[in-house]
Amino acid sequence: MIKNNKIRNVKKVPIMKALLGFTLIFLGLFGAVTTNIFSLVLAGMGIFLAMSEGSEIDLETKTYKEFYTIFGIDLGTWKNLPTLEYVSIFRTKENSRVQGMGASANFSNPIFLLNVFYDRNKKIEAYKTEEIDDAFKMAKIIANALQIDILDATERESKWI
Repeated sequence: MIKNNKIRNVKKVPIMKALLGFTLIFLGLFGAVTTNIFSLVLAGMGIFLAMSEGSEIDLETKTYKEFYTIFGIDLGTWKNLPTLEYVSIFRTKENSRVQGMGASANFSNPIFLLNVFYDRNKKIEAYKTEEIDDAFKMAKIIANALQIDILDATERESKWI
């Protein structure tokens, strides 16, 4: 998602994991207030379960941050972007597991990831989408703003665009 020249990429927390996390936070805080301060351990576990991680790149100021977020509050600091070499688009699968009533099923969903690379093999995950057209559109925006090349790694043979 791009907003105010910032590209934000946040990994989603599965719904059941988030619900369990919020329940533990509530029970932990309620228990700490009413009975036992050690109930805060439950709240801490709940925060860990409900927390998500992500990254954000500011194309205007050429800064980025990697962060953890919970309740819409980001924990991370802005840093200057290193000297970037290129943006890469590649196809991968996002796996998810659904469990219920003693049975489980694994699902894989094809996605496209955009990473910006620096120092040969270090990367910042910039964007994730399910649409190939959206991936290439965003890669062009990033490449133009940061004046770097695009590597199309969606096929077996990678090629420079």
